This record gives sequence, structure tokens and C-alpha cells, in this order.
Amino acid sequence: MNVFSSACPSRTVLDHITSKWGVLIIVALSDATLRWGELRRTIDGISEKMLAQTLRVLENDGLVLRTVQGTIPPRVDYQLTELGHDLCDTLIPLLRWVGSNAGEILASAAAAASAAVSTASSSAAAPATASAPVPA
Repeated sequence: MNVFSSACPSRTVLDHITSKWGVLIIVALSDATLRWGELRRTIDGISEKMLAQTLRVLENDGLVLRTVQGTIPPRVDYQLTELGHDLCDTLIPLLRWVGSNAGEILASAAAAASAAVSTASSSAAAPATASAPVPA
């Protein structure tokens, strides 16, 4: 399998498991089975649409198990499959690294953006120079 090839099927899987919401859902389910509302409260900022869409993708990929309880009102539980737990063991260290380095990364991005704005405003303020003679 050549993950660098655009035809490689791993590209689809990589897209699913490295999406912001996919990672957060998988890690949220790492320690417990959660209901829809619990997931929604745990993952601040996720919309109902994105939660439903991402859970469906992760379920179809065999990473999340959806269990409907036969109660009234219906209860739906979500938990990681064995494959999902295996993936989670890799994602948790990644999230720790992100948490440890986010400040430095964001500061670097802000500095680069500031430098780009500074360069753009300097270029706009500089007088235009003729690069070719103007015909009379």
C-alpha cells in the first residue's frame, strides 16, 4: 500500500480518522460508552449535523458501535469497537502533543501572519519603479 498515491484507499480512511470531529469523538469514547447528548456536551462546538455525520462515518468504518436500546424513549449508546480502541491508543499521544505545543505553533503562525501583513503594506507604500521604457 502506497499512502502517497492518490489512488490508495488509505486516503479515505485517513480523511475519516484525522478529521477534527472524528478525532475528538474517538477520544471522547475512549473511556466510556456515551449517549448522543453526552457526546454533544463533551465535544464543545460540534453541531448536531456534524455529530450525526461523523458518528455515521465512524460507525460505517467499524470504529464506533451504535447500540439502540429498546426503551421508551429510545436510548442510543455509542462506544468504540476493538479497532476504535486500537486507533485511540495512537490518537491520545497525538492530542497530548498538540496540547503541549499548541501555544508555540499558534504564536509562530501569528508571527508569520504579522510579517506577511507588514511585507504587504511595505510593498504597497513603496514607489513604483519603471521596468521598461515607456514609448513616446
